[in-house]
Amino acid sequence: MSMDKMRTIIAVEARRAGSLWLRWSDGIEATVDVAGLVKFDDGFGGASVGEWGHSVVWPSGADIGAERLWLETLSASGHEDARHFLEWRMRHGLSLTKAAEALGLARRTVAYYSNGDRPVPKAILLACRGWEANEGLPRAA
Repeated sequence: MSMDKMRTIIAVEARRAGSLWLRWSDGIEATVDVAGLVKFDDGFGGASVGEWGHSVVWPSGADIGAERLWLETLSASGHEDARHFLEWRMRHGLSLTKAAEALGLARRTVAYYSNGDRPVPKAILLACRGWEANEGLPRAA
């Protein structure tokens, strides 16, 4: 059965100010810009992997969750389509099954799109917008 991948962060390195290199448990690596996500009062360089790999933390107490960092990884790795699709699912709390039912797709296809394993066709992204309009739900900018 195809599922959302359970990714954790296994390595992090602060690069230039506001930029992190991440290695995920499934082997994906990316450098992401996090300058706008968290305020750093006493330095950026002390980034480390948080408990269980579910965040990146700094000695100051600042942290960024893995879910948000995965969205940034999708963008940084050229999978903006997968990011938009996953954000749509997250915004509406849709499981793989519920998203598949909403769009008339196979659950496995939704998993491929959500994980960035396959490109999300423009027609599917438009269908997500149409689903929101049909359901009378707010759409993020």
